[in-house]
Amino acid sequence: MTTERRQLVERIWSRDPAVWTGRDEGRWLGWLDEPGRMRGEIGLLLELADGVAGVVDDVVLLGMGGSSLAPEVLRRAFGGERFHVLDTTHPGAIRALEARLDLRRTLFVAASKSGTTIETRAHADYFWRLAPHGERWLAVTDPGSPLEALARERSFRAVFYGEPTVGGRYSALSPFGLVPAALLGVDLERLLGRAEEMIEACRGDDGNPSLELGLALGRGWREGRDKVCFPDPHGFGLWVEQLLAESTGKDGKGLVPAPGEPADGPDRQEQEVRLPDPYELGQEFFRWEFATAVAGAVLGINPFDQPDVQSAKDRTEALLAGGGDPPLEPQGSVEELLATARPGDYIAILAFVNPTEEAERRLASLADRARAATSCVVTRGYGPRYLHSTGQLHKGGPDTGVFLQVVEDYGEELKIPGRKHGFAALVRAQAAGDFEALAGRGRRIARVRLEELP
Repeated sequence: MTTERRQLVERIWSRDPAVWTGRDEGRWLGWLDEPGRMRGEIGLLLELADGVAGVVDDVVLLGMGGSSLAPEVLRRAFGGERFHVLDTTHPGAIRALEARLDLRRTLFVAASKSGTTIETRAHADYFWRLAPHGERWLAVTDPGSPLEALARERSFRAVFYGEPTVGGRYSALSPFGLVPAALLGVDLERLLGRAEEMIEACRGDDGNPSLELGLALGRGWREGRDKVCFPDPHGFGLWVEQLLAESTGKDGKGLVPAPGEPADGPDRQEQEVRLPDPYELGQEFFRWEFATAVAGAVLGINPFDQPDVQSAKDRTEALLAGGGDPPLEPQGSVEELLATARPGDYIAILAFVNPTEEAERRLASLADRARAATSCVVTRGYGPRYLHSTGQLHKGGPDTGVFLQVVEDYGEELKIPGRKHGFAALVRAQAAGDFEALAGRGRRIARVRLEELP
């Protein structure tokens, strides 16, 4: 076993795709070296932070999935009250954020690896109409993307380039995480220093914390304990959800991340999150990335692709192109849906609602109700955020998900410059598209309205 462990670690570091499926995995391992590369960019990042200090009061990050979840964790961990992450297309949420900003003293950061993310491009066009001043805009994107071209056209203050060999969910220690960290006033030397300590610990098989975690995740899956329960300090679970679900949820297999859920069932395993200090995020980001790669080897899947994400996107685009406005009528009931749950299933609440405190209370109550009725693990995600996170698992993973979509009235339309549809039409199409994608795969799903929930 010791020889096998050592060989596994060595093969990951040598970028051997045969560790997984033998396809293109080797070209997606740039995250192994990214903290070292970013150390050389610290001066540029600090120059950026110094340049906007005293000039802007608020920072708004426009991004989805791998471009938004690590920044959201960093925001919560380091206390960024004037740092806002916008990853919803709900018109009410966008209006509420706009009302809080002095647009003359706001810095916008548009972040998208591909540069084509529909939500981010819509957000950028909306706020550019309100604040068309390039010196108060940044872009974080991969070289040659349409977002880079847009940033050049609009004379953005700066463009920071992602590493093309680093996938979005493995990008926490790349510019997608470190540009926001710099703007939050994080000590980048200290954060990267902690990451580099973990990297060194992951080069061998003896006392390798990432190897131990990854093998434990894989062993739990083999033993039927595929629900991964762990604490959720600083919202760290938001980031781990995407990493685990999108990396492993395919080919009918997958680990189901369940932050904050009790590990008291035979289908569950409990794992530790080690964050006694916010700067330990440097270590934890890398530890969980490497562990996920190890777990992917145990599951025998490619942990760096997301083959089933596109189906919901295609349905959304078709609905928008057709000019239709799906009514999002209730389908089924909570009781009927929960009655289909079997031992070993999980309940996923998919909420296309404004993420207000009132909505959070209603969804928490719904989760308690589902938990009591089924004894299953219950997960919650806001749409469209979860489409870029756990959506891959929902469609490509095992048929153990029981899905409850929650929608509401989206109010007066909020126009998106240059598009025939507005944000209300977009969020409705996203909800309808994902419902169709899940139903089309034979998944158990119902739809209810938020206002009908107690």
